[in-house]
Amino acid sequence: MLYHLLLPLNERVAGLGVVQFITFRTAAASLTALALSLLLGPWVIRRLRQFQIGQVVRQDGPASHRPKAGTPTMGGLLILAAVFVPTLLWANLTNPFVWIAVIATALFGVIGFVDDYLKITRHSHYGLFARYKFMAQVVVALGVGLALVYLSQGASPLYNLRLTLPFVKWLNPDLGWLYVPFAMVVLVGATNAVNLTDGLDGLAISTFAVSAGTFTALTYVTGHRVFADYLLLMHFEPVGELTVFCGALVGASLGFLWWNAHPADIFMGDVGSLALGGALGTVAILIKQELLLPIVGGVFVMEALSVIIQVASFKLTGRRVFRMSPIHHHFELIGWQEPKIIMRFLILAIIFALLSLTTLKLR
Repeated sequence: MLYHLLLPLNERVAGLGVVQFITFRTAAASLTALALSLLLGPWVIRRLRQFQIGQVVRQDGPASHRPKAGTPTMGGLLILAAVFVPTLLWANLTNPFVWIAVIATALFGVIGFVDDYLKITRHSHYGLFARYKFMAQVVVALGVGLALVYLSQGASPLYNLRLTLPFVKWLNPDLGWLYVPFAMVVLVGATNAVNLTDGLDGLAISTFAVSAGTFTALTYVTGHRVFADYLLLMHFEPVGELTVFCGALVGASLGFLWWNAHPADIFMGDVGSLALGGALGTVAILIKQELLLPIVGGVFVMEALSVIIQVASFKLTGRRVFRMSPIHHHFELIGWQEPKIIMRFLILAIIFALLSLTTLKLR
């Protein structure tokens, strides 16, 4: 909104022309999101306590988590507010990619909200039935895939259905309508991977902030003709506007981490983790870095794989590979302290982010 209000005035008021630059608006969105998170945090925490919206702890989980029962949860509402408000203020709202990202993130957040609500009302860590949660995620992901197919049609398409392969510059297969199920796998996988990582104070939000920062850089170079041509990336100028959305994700993540750092004053809940996973997956798809997402979000992949391996091993052999999954609980049960696990996973997230950025040149 501010973008549309200020841009027409740039010829009359000196200095307002800066709003036309994505870099400025990305910084503004990030700082706005950070400020909103920090300012609204205490009020949100008080309101959640007032309504007795507290965390329900798994009885079969580590004993160190039991004192966390009752900590305000559903803090993802704070994250979403801190993401959407700056995006609506600073982004070009005529850009369809901005709306795809915002709507997809919001819908995944709605799924998480229903899940959290059922957990609280039932006083159980079981919320929405897994099959219903999965079906809802599939429906949202299908909508994103179909929207992109629509944008790829016409005489002047805004999008294409080709893939960009890490480390390979000469192979860009066109999936056609197969891109829809491919996008669905990416989105559903991303949402659940971030959701599984949300188990320790600050773990999911800190590692997500690193991934969001990485995608901020990737989105900017994808929308910048000179950088995209130099790095042999698919250039989509309209997706450059998503840099503002990514900047808001970074700012909101850092602001929420202030309140979610160990010992946490608030938890994000599924309304936060599913929305953030959906946002990450949607941005990866829109900027044609779907296959780079597993590297950028390497920590999330580790967490998801640990669950898959644990379940498969137990069903096939009756034995468990880890003491408990996701894998961060395994490290807790072998004696690692929670802050050490969080910090080491954060270091891994930074390493994965740096590795993903090197693929831009190693092609």
